[in-house]
Amino acid sequence: MVITHHGGQCFKVSFGDTTIAFDPVSKSSKNFSASKFGADVGFISMKHPDMNGAEQIAHGTRQPFLVDGPGEYEIGEVKARGFGVATKYDGEDRFNTIYQVQMEGMNLLFLGALGSAEIDPKILSELGDIDILFLPIGGGDVIDVPQASKLAVKLEARLVIPMHYDKKSLEAFLKEEGLPNQKPEEKLTIKKKDVLAMEGEISVLGF
Repeated sequence: MVITHHGGQCFKVSFGDTTIAFDPVSKSSKNFSASKFGADVGFISMKHPDMNGAEQIAHGTRQPFLVDGPGEYEIGEVKARGFGVATKYDGEDRFNTIYQVQMEGMNLLFLGALGSAEIDPKILSELGDIDILFLPIGGGDVIDVPQASKLAVKLEARLVIPMHYDKKSLEAFLKEEGLPNQKPEEKLTIKKKDVLAMEGEISVLGF
């Protein structure tokens, strides 16, 4: 599995011949820069330009299957569940979808634009062991560094990938985690056996 970060909450995850995208940034976003790449499946956590740029992941013959809300999904080798939570973003009441995605034997949890670290216990009970956690840390419309750190501990993810950050919030998060000198990587290539050896590790992906 190869994971790359494309700014904001946008990630490209590839394994074999399959590529999925989380929260592609729209060209009309005022906060993040949009990237263009082809994907087979696109997960959109909120109907907002910062994360609903479906047009950005349609490329050539690839027209992605779009998942943009709660429910259960099975697309080829990708199995997913979406859990809706009420939140506030960009000054408006909205719904954010938390996605649990299973592929290549790994359990990925993408929190989306989570505005509160208090997740319904019913949702938590459904998640199982989390291999890779995509965690917003930037504060403002999403949870801030102290909340994010506590939530990461609570969820007991083997690997945490921070997202929705600026330089200041990333530095604060890494300091909180005792990793002030950690540098972003261009991409992350990882296998199930690698993840099983981890316990709360942090991987920062640049963009």
